[in-house]
Amino acid sequence: MSQPSVIAIDGPAASGKSTVGKLLARKLGYSFADTGAMYRALTLEALTRGIKVDDEAELTRLANSTDIRIVPGNDSRVTVNGRDVTGEIYCDAVDKSVSLVSKVAVVREVLVERQRYLANGGGIIMVGRDIGTVVLPQAELKIYLDVSIEEQARRRQKDIVERGEKADYASILADLKRRDEIDSKREVGPLRPAEDAVRIDTDRLNAGGVVAEILRIMEKN
Repeated sequence: MSQPSVIAIDGPAASGKSTVGKLLARKLGYSFADTGAMYRALTLEALTRGIKVDDEAELTRLANSTDIRIVPGNDSRVTVNGRDVTGEIYCDAVDKSVSLVSKVAVVREVLVERQRYLANGGGIIMVGRDIGTVVLPQAELKIYLDVSIEEQARRRQKDIVERGEKADYASILADLKRRDEIDSKREVGPLRPAEDAVRIDTDRLNAGGVVAEILRIMEKN
């Protein structure tokens, strides 16, 4: 495989998509885009405006009227109507609501269109849950990161503690099961590996090990 113009990385929560994507982007000199940040940003805006996250009509209007952008670069900063909200979107309230917001069909249509535009110039690694299947099915290299639900919960607990917040493992495990259930069964862009994706089990690999495996895959092809 010649160096791919676009690399798609998918996987469930806490599979290491963002960390792996950023590391790989630095090694290859690519831009990095975490599409989950866009859904989180819209969720944050909905919560800020007091919009119920199960109100599909209001969420649809919000998606169509809100300018959500990922700033080109390696850190996947996200803005809402020009305001940088990157530091606000990783919180418990957004964690609990983002899957409900992101399953709304028009929300996904609006943000997928923006994600495709972002990838037009190539030289980008894009991560999410439907990149290889829906957003960029033409991507030359598609990776799907597998992880057990127990490891997902351990990683999420660690992330929350590092943010200085309290984290109960059992509650986190239950919430991740709920989110993965919603994401896997939604009608539009469900979480699943693309047929031509290379699957990597990340349970026993750190981010550096996953990046090394992806680079080996690129070399072999």
